[in-house]
Amino acid sequence: MRTNMKLILSLVVTMQILLAAGCSDQKQAKVAVNPDDPLAKYWNEIIAKRFQESASKNTTAVESAVELSGKYATLSEEAATLRQKNQQLQEQTVTFEAQLRQTQKELTEANDLLIEMRMELNNWKSNILGFREEMRDAETAQLEALLRILKVLGGQTVESAQGENTSPAVASLGSPAQPKP
Repeated sequence: MRTNMKLILSLVVTMQILLAAGCSDQKQAKVAVNPDDPLAKYWNEIIAKRFQESASKNTTAVESAVELSGKYATLSEEAATLRQKNQQLQEQTVTFEAQLRQTQKELTEANDLLIEMRMELNNWKSNILGFREEMRDAETAQLEALLRILKVLGGQTVESAQGENTSPAVASLGSPAQPKP
């Protein structure tokens, strides 16, 4: 029993010596990151101030507990408001993502419609331009028929008054190379 007592006593003394040696050789804790990083500097300053403020003030344990509980209360309130804002932002994100999907769908449909309309327009243009010469020939035939009707009815045309042939005048009106009178 004496050996146990001596052993316990020696352990207690050794622990006190180790604790005293550990406490007397305290240094500031620093974060092992890039020292040029402004965020690391900021956190190092905050950590250093946290321990320096409590060491520089000669406060009792009760005062320090009251101070820390006050800080804890304010930080808890800030955390609650930040959680609420985070939840609101997540809800907004969900609604915005739904709107984005709907908008992308509508944009895709509009692009498809625009491509289809452009193809139809190009087809219409080619059809119209293809029938242009045929329409000119039809108009020329109508003009010649009208001139014949006028002659039959006894009317006088500008070309007959000048002594020219009526068919070249009608042909000149329908050709795209010559200007219209």
